[in-house]
Amino acid sequence: MDKKNASRAGALAAGTTLMMLLMSSPALALTPDDGDDPGPGLSVAETIGLFVVTPIALFVLIAGLVMVLDKSKKQS
Repeated sequence: MDKKNASRAGALAAGTTLMMLLMSSPALALTPDDGDDPGPGLSVAETIGLFVVTPIALFVLIAGLVMVLDKSKKQS
């Protein structure tokens, strides 16, 4: 009985997703609007710096601050 319910739930989820995808309109990103004024693109180094290096650096900074400013007494 459990497999039957799981099968029904999967079919319902797949059907719902398919219908949402079929009914959604395209983004129409190929036709620019009147007010569009795109700037210059990013280089590969800028892209990697912005989307890879910066988040890692922020994570390390925040983790370091949490470890340094931890007020709890460590038992030795």
